[in-house]
Amino acid sequence: MTTTLRPDGPEEAGVGGGRTQRWHIMVNGRRVGGLRTNAWGRSGRYPGEICELEVAEPDRRRGRGTVAVLAAEEVLRYWGCARAQVTVPVEAPVALRLAHALGYTEQMRNLGKRLDRLPAPTSELTDRPMTAEEYPAWQQAAVAGYREELVTAGLGPEEATARAESDHRRALPVGLSTVGTVLRHLLDADGSVLGTIWVTLHQGVLPDGSPLAWVMLVEVAPEHRGRGHGRTLMRIAERECLRAGVRHLGLNVFRDNAVALGLYESLGYRTTRHLLGKPL
Repeated sequence: MTTTLRPDGPEEAGVGGGRTQRWHIMVNGRRVGGLRTNAWGRSGRYPGEICELEVAEPDRRRGRGTVAVLAAEEVLRYWGCARAQVTVPVEAPVALRLAHALGYTEQMRNLGKRLDRLPAPTSELTDRPMTAEEYPAWQQAAVAGYREELVTAGLGPEEATARAESDHRRALPVGLSTVGTVLRHLLDADGSVLGTIWVTLHQGVLPDGSPLAWVMLVEVAPEHRGRGHGRTLMRIAERECLRAGVRHLGLNVFRDNAVALGLYESLGYRTTRHLLGKPL
């Protein structure tokens, strides 16, 4: 039997000047599922994504998904993509095994937690909002740090630079005045900055309609690490969410950051999705 992709309607414009297309998965002219290919235009290059993969129950475990993903990779290559990425929910272990078998490696994972009550203070340290005078230097350092993380995760230097800059522009279009932005410094008794937490309170909406906040950055100054300040910053993030009426908080962890993963899991955060990538 022959498994192919057939367009499900016309191609559409995608985010940032990219493109997107929904496809039917066909077996000898019979529809057995579908998927979507996305590509985002950044600096003349297209990072690509394969998503919304679904195969009807009677046709599962017959290699339909494998062939469909390989065909989708060919679409992304034709579009000029240098890499493909897939996102796999934690409750889909079969899809995760398929991604690994096709050469995808984990770049990062999403974690989440439901917040039920204000966290108890874990230290006597104080915190305050970031000032407008502090913001430019912080932003420059934050973009540079994010770029290095993306390079470590497997992106090329050009793509990492473009993504770091565009992601920050999208997340903070008007800096500190961006609606729903929490940017706070953790201070010692002398008022010196020990670390910074960045949270966006309006990242999205969960399937049940509940709002979702997102930890964008947890940063402790190198000379102050190993003293529990990351845990204190996360408690500040949870406090700010609950004060805003948001009870779900999520975050990303890059694959090699075992220390951060251990911290978040100790605070009750659990993996919700795996984000994997592959050069094309």
